[in-house]
Amino acid sequence: MAHEGNLTIRAGRQVGKSEVISAKAAQFARQHPGTVTLIIAASQRQSSLLFEKVRGNFDRLVDKGEDIYAAPPTLTRIVLENGSKIYSLPAGRTGYFIRGFTIDLLIADEAAYIPEEVWKAVIPMIAVSRQVRGMGFIILLSTPFGKGGYFYDSFHDDDFRQFHVSSEDCPRIPKAFLKKEQSRLTKAEYMQEYLGEFTDEWNQFFSTDLIKSCMKFISWSIEERKPGARYYLGVDIARYGGDENAFVICELIKTNLKIVKCITTARVSTTDTIGRIIKIDSLYKFNKIFIDSTGVGGPVLDVLQEKLGRKVMGLENASRRVQVQGEEKKRGILKEDLYSNALMLMETGKLQLINDLGLLKSLKSITYEYTAGKTHRNIKIFGDYSHLTEAMVRACWCIKERGLDIFIKF
Repeated sequence: MAHEGNLTIRAGRQVGKSEVISAKAAQFARQHPGTVTLIIAASQRQSSLLFEKVRGNFDRLVDKGEDIYAAPPTLTRIVLENGSKIYSLPAGRTGYFIRGFTIDLLIADEAAYIPEEVWKAVIPMIAVSRQVRGMGFIILLSTPFGKGGYFYDSFHDDDFRQFHVSSEDCPRIPKAFLKKEQSRLTKAEYMQEYLGEFTDEWNQFFSTDLIKSCMKFISWSIEERKPGARYYLGVDIARYGGDENAFVICELIKTNLKIVKCITTARVSTTDTIGRIIKIDSLYKFNKIFIDSTGVGGPVLDVLQEKLGRKVMGLENASRRVQVQGEEKKRGILKEDLYSNALMLMETGKLQLINDLGLLKSLKSITYEYTAGKTHRNIKIFGDYSHLTEAMVRACWCIKERGLDIFIKF
């Protein structure tokens, strides 16, 4: 790529985008002495993979007898004889630990997965170079991850030159392999992973753009709890050896909710799950604990009601009733009630979410379809990674449980 300026590349899996950009990064550092290049990704592992490919370009020159390095490369830094430096760092959840660099070239690998808060930290780092040296370039490369966010927006930004490469156009990937993947994945998943397309499933219950817009903060600790705040726990119980158990903690202040913590456990006993809920409750002093009491959740509900009392409440997906201490309430709650309540809270700005990749993936996986009933159409809501969402929609039911009528009626 001879283009010198901002680039954004969306591509299918294994098309060679890292090879191309690593060569470009090496070329940039050699052609522009004294420059600083920063490679970031959501994790150190991801940024290190691209960094190692950049180093490989230099090592090949060393093997040919060229004197390239000013100092032996480390796992995170390369210093060249011409004064150029290349760093590899994880962006983390906030970009806090990479603040302070003044950089001439920013490369973000798997940019679609980098939290939105990070861009607020790193974009100002290119400003001085852009003003003083006419550089301050940004290169983004990633497989897409739904619509919305900085990476998605770059494909509608005239400051970027956009490239799109499909795995189906790559001669190194066998057609038979792609055909098998196409039959294994949903249409939307295949389009995203291998065709490199921005896609929300047409029947995605929570749009990716809405989810990302609600993810307002990166981290939260119990020390931040405010006077007058109420805390609620939503729990989704998994069968042993099956899906993950999910625990989602919600903070309610007046009529504003925050999902402040998401916890998952896998392949643990029912006893462990009960003990974990009791331990978390000892820290947060929950006003209510909402549990999916369907199936294996039933015995968990019984034990917790015995130990913690009426604060533990069962919300059953498959039922038209709410069970409290074994008594049936008249007012029915369906699964769509739980989900519609959470959706309304998000759409009206009443719900903020912690920027958690697991929660993002879970919410994004939820789809719906309509089925014909005898007198009306029924809605079916489902997802292949739904456990955190199932816990979240229960935690959000605290708004209804408290009788807070926060929605405008027309």
